[in-house]
Amino acid sequence: MLISTASRFGVSCCSLTPSVRLFSRSSNMAKSKFEYVRNFETDDTCLRNCYIVVRLDGRNFHKFAEQHKFAKPNDDRALGLMTRSARSVMEELEDIVVAYGQSDEFSFVFNRSSTWFKRRASKLMTHVASQFSSSYVFYWKEFFENQPLLYPPGFDGRVVLYPSNRNLRDYLSWRQADCHINNLYNTVFWMLVQRKGLSTTQAEDRLKGTLAGDKNEILFTEFGINYNNESAVHKKGTTLIWEKRDETVIKRTKLPNGEEKDMPVTRSRRRVEAYHCDLIGEQFWEEHPDILEDDNC
Repeated sequence: MLISTASRFGVSCCSLTPSVRLFSRSSNMAKSKFEYVRNFETDDTCLRNCYIVVRLDGRNFHKFAEQHKFAKPNDDRALGLMTRSARSVMEELEDIVVAYGQSDEFSFVFNRSSTWFKRRASKLMTHVASQFSSSYVFYWKEFFENQPLLYPPGFDGRVVLYPSNRNLRDYLSWRQADCHINNLYNTVFWMLVQRKGLSTTQAEDRLKGTLAGDKNEILFTEFGINYNNESAVHKKGTTLIWEKRDETVIKRTKLPNGEEKDMPVTRSRRRVEAYHCDLIGEQFWEEHPDILEDDNC
C-alpha cells in the first residue's frame, strides 16, 4: 500500500507499507457448481455374499518372455517371481483368502464378507493390478539377477463374482485343468523342438489332433519322460493361502531377581504359504476348511 508523507524539506514522498490480503476459496461454490460431475461415475459395487475374484493376465507375455529369454517350456525364475508378486498382494490385502496362479496369470479370491474399498470392483481390480505389477518390477533382480528388465511388464485384470462354494471351486478347478492341459502340450512341443530338432511348425503338425494319452506316450517312448514325475509346480500351478506358523525369537527378559537373560519366546503368526497340489479333489479343501465360508451364512 502506498502512503504519502511530508518530509522536513517540504518534499512529499511515498513509502510502501506491506498489507496482508487473505484469499479464501468458497467450498460451497465449488461443490454446488462442479460436484455434479460425480454423477457420471458408475456404481460398480460388487454384490454382497459373493466371492470376489480378481484375475490378472500378463499382457503380450509371449513377446515379453522371448525378449527376456525365458527358459522353455517352463522358467522357474519367472514362476517364482509371479508367486512372490502374488504374495505381496495378499500381504497388502488380507481379505484375500486364497490365490491361484500358473504361467502368466494369477487369481485372487476375496472372502464373501469383505468390505475392502466398499466392494467397488474398479478399486479392487486396480489395487491388485498395481500392487502386483510394481512388485513384479521390484523383485525382478531377486529372481533374474544379471538379466536386465528391458521394459515394464503389463497385466490386465477382470472381476468375477461367485455366489457359492461350488462355483468358486469349479472356477479354481477350471484354471488348474487349464494349467495341466497347457503344460502337457508345451512339455511335448518343446521336447520335439529342442531334442528332436523339429521346427515349431513341424512340432505343431505332429501334435495336431493328439489326446493327452498320445502326448504322454510320445514323452515316454521317444524321450524317456514319465509326465507323472514332472515338477508339481509346472503341472498343478501355485496355490497361496494364509496359515498360522509358530515362530521362536530370542528376547531379553528381566528376571524377578533383577538379572537379565535371553529367553526364547514363541509366537503364532499368520503367513502366506505356497502349495503345489490338486484343487479339483476333496483332500485340499478338507485339510483347509477355513478357506471357504458357510454357504448358509
